[in-house]
Amino acid sequence: MIIKENIPVALCSDHAGYATKQAVKRYLDEHGIAYRDFGTYNEESCDYPDFAHPCALAVESGECYPGIAICGSGEGINITLNKHQGIRSALCWIPEVAKLARQHNNANVLAMPGRFVSDDEAIEMVETFLNTEFEGGRHQRRIDKIPVQPE
Repeated sequence: MIIKENIPVALCSDHAGYATKQAVKRYLDEHGIAYRDFGTYNEESCDYPDFAHPCALAVESGECYPGIAICGSGEGINITLNKHQGIRSALCWIPEVAKLARQHNNANVLAMPGRFVSDDEAIEMVETFLNTEFEGGRHQRRIDKIPVQPE
């Protein structure tokens, strides 16, 4: 499991991902996995960047690891998270993509489309993401080339 001792998982969502986030929280509670919820805290319309940025900062700083983020399509929250240099957020819709995101990309945030996955599918992706290690090797060389380098 990629969870680090005494470091909580970071969670965030917008209104469209709120219900799925609640299912993820139940799963984490049932398995004794600590987390920090960066919001939103209800289904009232809101803006995903307001929650994605604090979540990303917590993962970047090492305060939390890894992150799980959910919005309606998964796209907006994923785009926002990936604006942070230290974040490799992967938009996943099936467990196989979540597994590859960890194995090959060392993704540190799992982004999901709350409107397009069931709670069971989301939980299966969370389990896969949390239980898949990064393979390293040739994949590390590629990850090292991701950050934008000043000219």
